[in-house]
Parts: sequence; C-alpha cells; structure tokens
Amino acid sequence: MMNLEWYRIFLHTARHLNLTKAAQELHITQPSVSYAIKQLEEAMGLPLFHRLSKGVELTEEGRALLEYVEQSFAVLDSAQKHLRNLKQLSEGEIRIGASDSLIKHLLLPQLNAFHRSYPGIRIRLSHGRTPDITQRLKEGVIDCALVHMPMDDPQLHIQTLAVLEDCFVVGDAYRELAGRTLSAEELAELPLILLSPGSSTRVFVEMWFAARGRTVKPDIELGSIDLLAEFAKLGYGAAFISRSFVQEELREGTLFELKLEDPLPPRSIGFAVRRDRKLSAAADAFVRMLRAGQGPSGEKLTGP
Repeated sequence: MMNLEWYRIFLHTARHLNLTKAAQELHITQPSVSYAIKQLEEAMGLPLFHRLSKGVELTEEGRALLEYVEQSFAVLDSAQKHLRNLKQLSEGEIRIGASDSLIKHLLLPQLNAFHRSYPGIRIRLSHGRTPDITQRLKEGVIDCALVHMPMDDPQLHIQTLAVLEDCFVVGDAYRELAGRTLSAEELAELPLILLSPGSSTRVFVEMWFAARGRTVKPDIELGSIDLLAEFAKLGYGAAFISRSFVQEELREGTLFELKLEDPLPPRSIGFAVRRDRKLSAAADAFVRMLRAGQGPSGEKLTGP
C-alpha cells in the first residue's frame, strides 16, 4: 500500500529539486525526505530522481509521476475547500418535501429567512401528498418533510410545526349562507369543492362528515388549494380549505366563511426527519432553525 505522505514529499521535492528545501517547507528532517523518496522508488520499482551534487533532478519516470501527483493533490485541496465551505454553510443543499399549499403558505417564509443568511445553499423542493412525501423521506430522497398529522412512524422523528384551522368558504353566489349557522346535513347538500382523493385533507373532511352520518360526493375535485379558492369565488359551491390560506380573500370579501353548528377540529402540521440518518450541515442548520422557531438572524418565524 502506498503512503500518501510519500507522494506529498515527492511533490515538494520535485518542485524545489532540493531535499533540504523540501524538508524545510514540510517541517521535517532532510533524512526523512530521503527515506520517503527511497521508499516510493522501491515501491514503484523505478528511480524518480537523479542524485546530483547540488540537489536532484527528475527522471523521465519522475516527470510522468509528477503530472498525476499534482493533479491528485489539486483535487484533494479542492475537496478540503469544499468540505470547509459545507461546514461553514457557504455551500450545500437542503432537500425538503411538502404539499404545494404548505410550501407556499407555511414553508416559504422560513425558506426566505434561511436563504437571506445562507445564500450559497441550494434549496430543492419536492412537492406531493403526505403519504408520498413520507415515503421519499424514508427512502432518503429528501432530508426533511412537512406532513399532515396525526402520523406515527417509528422511522421518523416528527415535531409539531403549526396548527391549521379549516373552514368551508363560498363566493358571492352563496353569500347569504354565511349569515346563518349550518348543520353538517345542510352543508352536505351544498355543491362541495374538495381536494382530490387520497390527500390528507380530503381524508380528514370525509371522516368529519362520516362521524356525523354523512357520506359526501364532491361536485368538483381539484389538486390545488389555490384552485379550490378560485372555484369557490366563481360560485361553484363550498370549498374546504385552511382559513389561514385564504385570509386575504376573507378580508377583501371575495370569499365568505360558513358558520357550522359543529366546528371543525384543528389539524397539526408536523416537521419530520429520519431517526437513523445524519443530516448534512445545511439540512441540520435548517432543521435547528425551525425547531427553535426563529430564523438565523433571530427573526420570529410565523406560520399559519
């Protein structure tokens, strides 16, 4: 097995063509340099230097080796610099999974704060439903994820990040309904606009109706929170959506919240990482920022 230090000594000797100068630069003794060169030549089975009265001179084989050694140490130096940058958060990457709505309404403020402090770190967002995002996290495709709770998975460490309060909203066409309190039965008779089947939000609202003896068939199914709000504005019916996602529309009067006899329970959003996987320096910094509840510069992060 070759000794990396032999190559380092060879490189400095080849640059100075003098054993004493190489020893001085490496802070070792001249005999140590001579010994390392001899060991390398014996291992190679070829002479690498001509010994002269005033120093040394590379042999043809030594010149051939020098080209590769210089390239190798340049690569190692680059690797060390890259690792230093990763440690100092000057470079790096974080891979985060979440639904489109959670990315827009909950994650984006935190990402903005993080990016302001660490602009050299790349941010890769992976969108999808909670079951899909959870699977990507367990497979190591992403570093962390925002998931709808409750969730119990022994592979994951999940911390509550935010609490969402849901509601049904309508546009101007159904505005008069916002002036009174509706039962679950009355609500189920309305044209309903819900997220596509399989999403955690869709499962939640179906279970809420089922607990009250109602099975619902939505008139419109959509894959986007923003589209839910738009279709409600246009008068297609009542959309089930998190209140914090449509605060502006409720303030402006383009959407109206329906009052319910039986209020909807709040839902929690969790932040998940794998228990058995060491996070990169960049991902670890982002996770610690979220768990502390504030950005790197001390600003308070507010979710819905």
